[in-house]
This record gives sequence, structure tokens and C-alpha cells, in this order.
Amino acid sequence: MFKNLFKKNNSVNQEQKTMTFEEIIDSEQPILLDFFATWCGPCQMMGPILQQVKEELGDEVKILKVDIDKYRDLAAKYQVQSVPTFAIFKNSQLLWKESGAKPKEYLVNELKKHI
Repeated sequence: MFKNLFKKNNSVNQEQKTMTFEEIIDSEQPILLDFFATWCGPCQMMGPILQQVKEELGDEVKILKVDIDKYRDLAAKYQVQSVPTFAIFKNSQLLWKESGAKPKEYLVNELKKHI
């Protein structure tokens, strides 16, 4: 549900329209980015948790995964030092960023602050 959203030029195909990363985060709806790596065990654990977050908050939020090995420029831009790292954006502003696996309730509470 969340993987393989980005194309090689840091754009995502969404509703038949290709959007740049900047266009994606320029949203009034909070965007939770999950900076992950395929080789990261805790990152893999977060998949079902992110699904639960999406189920609880529904259309109030968007959740996107960013593979740091494919999108090193984005990882560098947002100073991702370890994975998983989560970031919340709204209206192009980085509102929150934290590294490490997180429980569902923690992520839901952080997102609700920005809905």
C-alpha cells in the first residue's frame, strides 16, 4: 500500500498525475513519511503498524514510504541518520521528525496534533 510510490525523479504517480516531492508535501492534509531501508528489520516491523495508523485516521492523513537507498538525496536533505525515521509535513513545513520504531498510538497522537 505504501511502497513504490516514488519514481526515479522523486515524483509519485497519484491519481493519473505525476507529482514532485515538493508538491506532495505541500498539502493541507498531514503527510507522514516513513524513511526506511529494505534491509532494516525494525522498518519491516513498521509496515503493519502504519497500516493500522491509516485504518484509524483514514483520509485525514497520507502515509508515504521513502526508501533511503533509492532516494539518498531526500534522506540527506532531511538529515535521516538512521532508519526508520518518521517525519510529518503539512503545507510544505516539516512539523515533526523522529527516528526509531514507534507504536501505533504514538504515531496517531503525533498526527492528530496536525489534523
